[in-house]
Amino acid sequence: MAKIEVLKNEVRLVFIKNDDYICITDIARYKDAARTDYLISNWMRNRNTIEFLGIWEQINNPAFNPIEFDGIKKESGLNSFILTAKQWIERTRAIGIISKAGRYGGTYAHKDIAFEFASWISVEFKLYLIKEFQRLKEDEHKTLGWDIRRNLAKLNYRIHTDAIREHLIPPELTPAQMSLVYASEADLLNMALFGKTAAQWRSENPREKGNIRDQAESAQLLCLANMENLNAHFIAEGVEQPERLRRLNQLAIQQMRILTADDRRIRMESVSRGDAEGAEKSVVEG
Repeated sequence: MAKIEVLKNEVRLVFIKNDDYICITDIARYKDAARTDYLISNWMRNRNTIEFLGIWEQINNPAFNPIEFDGIKKESGLNSFILTAKQWIERTRAIGIISKAGRYGGTYAHKDIAFEFASWISVEFKLYLIKEFQRLKEDEHKTLGWDIRRNLAKLNYRIHTDAIREHLIPPELTPAQMSLVYASEADLLNMALFGKTAAQWRSENPREKGNIRDQAESAQLLCLANMENLNAHFIAEGVEQPERLRRLNQLAIQQMRILTADDRRIRMESVSRGDAEGAEKSVVEG
């Protein structure tokens, strides 16, 4: 259940069978909050509306009943004709409009149909509805992209930590000792990419939520995923930590130049070649 605000009116959305459905009961409230069912029924009894709904169902619904549809279309010319959403659904097996009961009850329509209803209610409301709907979809896509990149980094970190366990940690080490080794390897990557350890970032940003990687740009997360794989390979080959830091820092600089379309977005002063020696010394001494 998602919600958007359109001209100070809350409009609910649900995702059903890979499609977005918008609550037309909420849309009707913009015109008359006390008579939403009447407005929907009045819209549905319109012959143009029935033709639109019928064509939409014929395109998108193989189970649609065309015989009942023809009967409803003929009845629509009578002054006594009444059609509710429930009657439309039951008689034609329509899927473009659904009625939900309970806490989130109301009449919902596929976005194609909901936009048509919104146009009947108010052209202005329809335009703002489309704008807010598109903004919601853009935000969802951004969130999905971030989750994919974050999960990719987490998956590669699992490969990375497995390599450390196999090649660096003797069985005699205590859990506390193992956590120190993991932290050291994590900070190795932080130094190579960000030019600072997690603790250094935290001391510089006490009010920020999350950690240094949570604040990373998408390009940095992609670079980090590659670095974790390569570091696991270096560990398996027995490369010493200072040399790994040097190689990873060079890799970070090279990949960030490629991944960033605009060098002004992410500046790499903290991982430049001039900082590599200081970073190397910090990890070794720490």
